[in-house]
Amino acid sequence: MGHTVTKIKPSLVPLETYELDICKSLQGLSLRNVKIKIIDNLKNKEIYEDFGEMLFTHFGVSGPTVLSSSAHLVRYKNIEDLLKNKNITLKIDLKPALTEEQLDLRILRDFEEFKNKSFKNSLDKLLPQKLIPVVIKLSKIDENIKVNSITKEQRQNLVKLLKNFEITIKGFRPIEEAIITSGGINLKEVNPKTMESKIVKNLYFAGEILDVDAYTRWI
Repeated sequence: MGHTVTKIKPSLVPLETYELDICKSLQGLSLRNVKIKIIDNLKNKEIYEDFGEMLFTHFGVSGPTVLSSSAHLVRYKNIEDLLKNKNITLKIDLKPALTEEQLDLRILRDFEEFKNKSFKNSLDKLLPQKLIPVVIKLSKIDENIKVNSITKEQRQNLVKLLKNFEITIKGFRPIEEAIITSGGINLKEVNPKTMESKIVKNLYFAGEILDVDAYTRWI
C-alpha cells in the first residue's frame, strides 16, 4: 500500500547472557527491590536504570525490570555489534537501600555475630540461600575462612560486589517470547488524530502493526 515498514524486533523480552554458569546456578531466583542499570561499556554510558523485581533463568535474566530494559536496548544504536563484542553490561545493586558504608557496617555486624563461623555460613541474613555460593565464588574469599580472619580489603571488595553484581548481556530471546514487538508502519505516515493513512484514503491502522511500543503494566 506504499507505506514504510520498519524492521520488526522483539520488545519487552527476556535477555540472554554470556555468564550462563552463573545464571543457571541461580535459575528460578527472583530478586525484589533491587536496582538495575544497563551500561554501554564502550561509551561508559547508562542506557537504562530501574528499580524493582528481576528473575534469573537458564538462559539469562527476565522479570519486570529486565523486560522494560529490553525496550530501550532494542532501539539503541549499533546494539547488535555492542552485544556481539560483550560491551553491554547489566549491573545489579543487590542492596540499593544501603550506601557502601552502611552495607559495610551491616556486614561487620553479621561477622561479629557469626565470628566463629566460616564465611560460607555467615551470609544467611544478608542474601538468599541460592545466591550465597555465587557471591562467595565471585568474591574470591575462601569459603572456609573464619569471618574474624577476613581482612578489611576483602570485606570492602565484597561490598562492591553486592552493590555492582555484573552480568554481560549477549542478546534478546526469540520474538515468540516477546510480550510486544518494536517496528511496523512508520508513524509519520499516519494521522495521529484519526489513525488514517496519509497515503491511502480510508485506510486505518491500530495496534502492533504500527511502529510504536510501550511498557506493560506489571501486576
